Amino acid sequence: MSEKSYQLYQGDCFEVLAKFPDETFDMIFADPPYFLSNGGTSCQNGKLVSINKGKWDKSQGGIAEDFEFHKKWLELCKRLLKPNGTIWVSGTYHSLYPCGFAMMMLNYHILNDVIWFKPNAAPNLSCKYFTASHESLIWAKKSKKAKHYFNYDAMKNGDFSKDMIKSPNKQMRSVWSIFTPPQNEKLFGRHPTQKPLALLERIITASTHEGDLILDPFMGSGTTGVAALRNGRQFVGVDINQQYIDLAKQRLDDVLNNKPLL
Repeated sequence: MSEKSYQLYQGDCFEVLAKFPDETFDMIFADPPYFLSNGGTSCQNGKLVSINKGKWDKSQGGIAEDFEFHKKWLELCKRLLKPNGTIWVSGTYHSLYPCGFAMMMLNYHILNDVIWFKPNAAPNLSCKYFTASHESLIWAKKSKKAKHYFNYDAMKNGDFSKDMIKSPNKQMRSVWSIFTPPQNEKLFGRHPTQKPLALLERIITASTHEGDLILDPFMGSGTTGVAALRNGRQFVGVDINQQYIDLAKQRLDDVLNNKPLL
């Protein structure tokens, strides 16, 4: 790891991950493509917009091909996790079900499924079904016998006053209320599936020690890295898009330069 406490790699995640030695990382956070860029529409800031995010979010060719994509990167990640390391996988019903099935096939041991409730979720303009107001996360370890780390005290007694669900000094439940990313987390640009810093800081605090090495194979705007550096961890990020590598680098350098919150 460099003096900056982070390294970024531009390229196909399969090619980049294949180059790392076995059992390198203490924790992996992955927000893989949802494969939704198929000409549909969504709501953003109260307006109807295209959901086409880029080539990276287009289907690999169908359900079977998309499943093989998820199984392949999850297999690589399992090799890269340390024996007692854990992985977090984020997604919606479009991506998380195949990821969960692939994890079971690969003999990961699932610890929790967590619901990220969005109090400020965008409305459903079609008015034909329930308004989507959450995403889900799977937290898992490499095997059932692995001794994973969980910072129970921080999760029970930490300051989560902005979370309307978390009761002070009570056990944290598996439903978290966290607003979508505010504008001050998009000063250098935005990513279409950007996660809020509060979400990643909670995940990192809960499941890693200071000094641990964290990998994000689908890094996007680098929020995982920002959370890692702000909390004394080290970070490796991978993204296929040079635009997002550049964006993440600005955000990470800003943290290291002790500038205001990104």
